[in-house]
Amino acid sequence: MTRRPYVAGNWKMNLDRASAVALARAVREHVGAQAPYDCALFAPAVYVAAVAEVLAGSPVKVGVQNVHDMASGAYTGEISVAMAKDVGAASALVGHSERRALFGEADAFLAKKAKAVLDGGLELVFCVGETLAEREAGRTEAVVETQLRLGLGALPRTDWTRVAIAYEPVWAIGTGRNATPAQAGEVHTFLRALVGKMVDAATAEALRIQYGGSVSAANAAELLAVPGIDGALVGGASLKIESLRAILDAARR
Repeated sequence: MTRRPYVAGNWKMNLDRASAVALARAVREHVGAQAPYDCALFAPAVYVAAVAEVLAGSPVKVGVQNVHDMASGAYTGEISVAMAKDVGAASALVGHSERRALFGEADAFLAKKAKAVLDGGLELVFCVGETLAEREAGRTEAVVETQLRLGLGALPRTDWTRVAIAYEPVWAIGTGRNATPAQAGEVHTFLRALVGKMVDAATAEALRIQYGGSVSAANAAELLAVPGIDGALVGGASLKIESLRAILDAARR
C-alpha cells in the first residue's frame, strides 16, 4: 500500500504574527494546489487564525500545538478543541515530548486529550518517543508501546483514519543528533506492527508514521527514503522556508 507522505511543521513558541503569516504564505506557494504529499503547520495558538486565513483554499492545513481535554471551564491559559476548530485549526498535536517532560502530561491525561481531539472533529498527530537513557537501557520498544497503548488503546477503529503517529526520539530533538535511518526504520516497523495488534492489519498498513527529531534539509531525503517512514514532524527547520522547502521536496517520492 502506498501511503501519502505527511510533513508537519511544529513552530513551537517561535515567530511573530507577521513572520508567521509570511512563512505560511511561502509554504502555500511552494506546495501549490496538487502536491503529492500532505502538509500542516502547527502554529502558536495566538497565530492560528491568521495562518488559517492565509491558507484558506490551500491543501496546507493549520494545526494547534496543544488543547485541553475539557470543553470549557476554569482552566486558565488553556484552549478547547472547539476553540481551536473555531479559528481554523484542522489538526492538533498530542503527546509531544516537551508537553510530557516540561508540563508533566501523563499518559492518562494524553489519552483524554486524544479522545477530545477526535471527538471534536480534528485530526490527531500523536507523539511517542524514548529518552537517551531509555534507549541505552534497551527499553525503546517498551517505552513507545506503553505510550501508544495508554494513549490510543481505547480508540475505536473508525477514529484511526484521522490519526498519524510521530516517532520522536527525545534525545534527538533540538540536539543536532539524529537517529540513523536504520534506527528510525526499526521503531517505525515496530509501531506499525503494534497498531496491527492493537487494532487490525488494515489500519496499521494505512497509518502514517512520521519521524521527528532534528529533521533537516540535510537528512530529510535519506530519512524519508526509508520504507515505513511516511513523513516528518519538523521543528526548527520548519521556521525557515529554505529548509522547509527542501524537506517538502524530499517528500515528493
